[in-house]
Amino acid sequence: MVTYHNISYTKVINAVKSKDPKTLVIKIGTSSICDEKTHYPLLSNLSRIVETILHLKTLGHRVVLVTSGAVGVGLLNLGLVEKPKSRAAIQAIAAVGQGRLMSMYDDLFGRFNQPIAQILLTRNDLADRSQYLNAVNCLTELLDMDIVPIVNENDTISDGAVRFGDNDTLSAITAGMVRADYLFLMTDVDCLYTDNPRTKPDARAVLVCDNIEKLRKEVCVTSMGSSLGTGGMMTKLVAAELATAAGVTTIIARGSTPENIIPIITQDMASTTTTPLHTRFLPNAEPLVDRKWWILHGLHTAGTIEIEDEQVLLPSSNASSDSDSEDGIRTPSNESTDSLFEVSSFPAMAVKSIKGSFIEHQAVNIVVRRRCSQKNERGETTTGDDAVTIAKGIVNFSSAEIIRILEANKNNKMDTFGYDINNTYLMNPDNIAVYA
Repeated sequence: MVTYHNISYTKVINAVKSKDPKTLVIKIGTSSICDEKTHYPLLSNLSRIVETILHLKTLGHRVVLVTSGAVGVGLLNLGLVEKPKSRAAIQAIAAVGQGRLMSMYDDLFGRFNQPIAQILLTRNDLADRSQYLNAVNCLTELLDMDIVPIVNENDTISDGAVRFGDNDTLSAITAGMVRADYLFLMTDVDCLYTDNPRTKPDARAVLVCDNIEKLRKEVCVTSMGSSLGTGGMMTKLVAAELATAAGVTTIIARGSTPENIIPIITQDMASTTTTPLHTRFLPNAEPLVDRKWWILHGLHTAGTIEIEDEQVLLPSSNASSDSDSEDGIRTPSNESTDSLFEVSSFPAMAVKSIKGSFIEHQAVNIVVRRRCSQKNERGETTTGDDAVTIAKGIVNFSSAEIIRILEANKNNKMDTFGYDINNTYLMNPDNIAVYA
């Protein structure tokens, strides 16, 4: 279901006192923080963001702020005109700007005696399960202490190959970590449109979406990001896909009017029908449990394993269930049913081929070949095999060891390993997450 709308709305002025406090993650992009040309901070807009967060807190809600802007603030502080191309130079500028950015937030929140905390994350931080859980527990404790966590990627040490890439993705992962009710992606337009509204006046606004894959085929998502930022509308769709998989309602709204967040969530709690224009992505009815979501979206993929038959991932009554408490996670248990069926461990002999170099305990994509039909330029229907990613898992063997197993099987030398390869499992059930 995708609902479209011609631009027209009425603001909700009065927010209703919440009897059901929510957890919100609000992502603010660089274009909402710095002027694209002068790099001067947009203090009036920052003040509105802070006031909105404080208003939300007075209504009983818990708020995490994911912020961009370190590079833009750093450029101004160093007197530079434009963002350099060198990765090392950008990291240095971000290191300068991050401190200044947090100083601005501290000044604004400090006027209301609201404590804040800086959380800098990298993809590698989340790739280690214990570090991931430590980050989850820290964020949860900060929220319990009535502190506003301010999250950004640690640009100074992030490896270009395993970066989040943009704060839209980081905000979606953060929303999953704190089990947020809402993720707000604040941008420079009111919502998602069927085309670029700046050049196509007949572009329609997308109001509600529950099928992001279908939506991608129906809308133009040409990047409208600023020259200082790293994201665009495509990255917001990716973020919405990640967040909704975790059961998080995701909203795209205008960053220059952050106060609109209040009537948007008030609509849900008070059945109000008039709200500011925005795009709403509905959460999955059966969100992933924490560990499965972490495997799919928290881990960097080191390689690919192609299997002969996806039947090896059929449900198993002996598969163990996911348990957050065994991991030491501090957040309350998720009562929702996992939308992914539990899988059997599958033997190393189910592997057809591998791509990439990886070591034991790294994550890999699991693909299978499927026959598909498509039309060519002449309108003729052709068929072929496509590699389809069906799951992601953490391997018990390195790529080199798997190659040895495959070669031994090919040369009928299975007895050289000293153990029964047919009963050797490539991945454990709890370490496999199947895409819905």
